[in-house]
Amino acid sequence: MDLLLWITIGFIIIGFVVLTSMKKGMESKLAFITANMEVEESSTKAKSIIWWIVSTTAWGIVSMILIVWWFHNHFG
Repeated sequence: MDLLLWITIGFIIIGFVVLTSMKKGMESKLAFITANMEVEESSTKAKSIIWWIVSTTAWGIVSMILIVWWFHNHFG
């Protein structure tokens, strides 16, 4: 197997582990926000949830690009 495949697999696995480990914290922040809508701390927690969503989306897009790139190099 070539290096690009190992980079792709490693990126996907490490990203998945990191995102699932952060999921519980994001759920508790969301519960805090819904319970305390008027507290100023809610906006900082909301920003961290938004950044988690953005980073999850970016991880997914980069993962798809790496998979397509590997298929293109391997079979193209």
